[in-house]
Amino acid sequence: MILCLEVLSTILSLLYTFLFFWMLHTFLPVRKHWGLRILAFLCFCYIADVIIYSNDLSNLLGVLVGFLLYVMLFHQGRWMAKAAAVLVFYPALIAINYLMLDASGRLFFSFTGASGDSSLIPWSPEDYLWSTLFHTAALFLRLLFWAVAWFCLRRYLGQISASLTSSMWLIVDTLMLAPFVAIFTILCFLPENMAIVYPICFASIFSSFGCIYLAAYICTSIQTTYRAQALEKQKTYYKDRLQDEERVRQIYHDMKNHLLVLQSQFENSPVLHQAAQTLQDQLQAYESYQHTGNEYLDAIIRDKARLAREKSIDFTSVIHFEAGHFLDPLDISTLFGNALDNAIEACMQLPEAQRLVTVKTSRVRDMLLVLVENTMSSSLVWNGRTTKEDPFLHGFGLANIQRTVEKYGGHCLTHGKDGIFTLKILLPIPS
Repeated sequence: MILCLEVLSTILSLLYTFLFFWMLHTFLPVRKHWGLRILAFLCFCYIADVIIYSNDLSNLLGVLVGFLLYVMLFHQGRWMAKAAAVLVFYPALIAINYLMLDASGRLFFSFTGASGDSSLIPWSPEDYLWSTLFHTAALFLRLLFWAVAWFCLRRYLGQISASLTSSMWLIVDTLMLAPFVAIFTILCFLPENMAIVYPICFASIFSSFGCIYLAAYICTSIQTTYRAQALEKQKTYYKDRLQDEERVRQIYHDMKNHLLVLQSQFENSPVLHQAAQTLQDQLQAYESYQHTGNEYLDAIIRDKARLAREKSIDFTSVIHFEAGHFLDPLDISTLFGNALDNAIEACMQLPEAQRLVTVKTSRVRDMLLVLVENTMSSSLVWNGRTTKEDPFLHGFGLANIQRTVEKYGGHCLTHGKDGIFTLKILLPIPS
């Protein structure tokens, strides 16, 4: 029976170590080399399962130094992010391991009445069995705690590491100093006062994890505000463009007829005739723009096509938007404006001969398909959100597209490979 419990304890310890390791990896990714990852996990097994006793200064310092060296050596990120990882997870690690050992020991001695020193008063076989059982139960509860913590924090951990700027990391590090100092101090100077130590241990745990939520909340709030401002500016811009397009349409036909008259009048003057012909060609360039059937989308496509010409980008659009009547104008701007802005920006990293942007829209059964493709530099790293080094205020274009697609119950797929980036949007057409 004891052997079975010891095997179960080993399994629980390994599961806990892997879960803790994965949480830390989500917060601060481990270096990509597989050899380093295996070595990192082996080192982490010792750190995560360390035994913490009351008034155990050597172990407290040893784990702190070991944890800090481990994070510095095996994890990616800036030094402030690594410091935050230590400040977040060290108090929780110490508090949980201390509570597991101390609480299970107190319960065991209270339940069995066994001697605190088995060398003076030998334990009975039942005492050893109960000791192993309490230890196994404590390991299970520790695993359960970290599983719940992972379930509650998993989406915040990755969000923080991917988004925070250096100044925000500094703020987070400052906030996390409180639980770090509290757990370290209380275990060193008030080791036997359970009524004080236990509440502070729990407070340190929840303060550490609360800082994660707070940092994620601050980050999300700032990004949401920025997105709202960007969308409002975009809406205002395209409203102005629509007004400009309306004014152009009002004079377009009159100008074309006037030029025909002028050409007939200046047939004997080659210079004036050529000037009139040039003006007519320029007006025909306006006429050659694709008319999608939606004024708002017309303004966007014309604006992006003009921008692409200025950047020497081969821009092609094949748009059948008759089925897109259900989309709000601002959502049309969000989908096409952001997609084409991202495509044009990616092309700017390439030589002029390689710059290509294609946008297609059509109805496929009961779905509206939007396809945007562009060439991109093969050296750029696509992380599913942005190719920029600083993702905090970048990558909003795709995030806004995704949010708009979800609003209509659609799907958004992205793929970047072999120098071609593809954005595919499928939106169900209301019956």
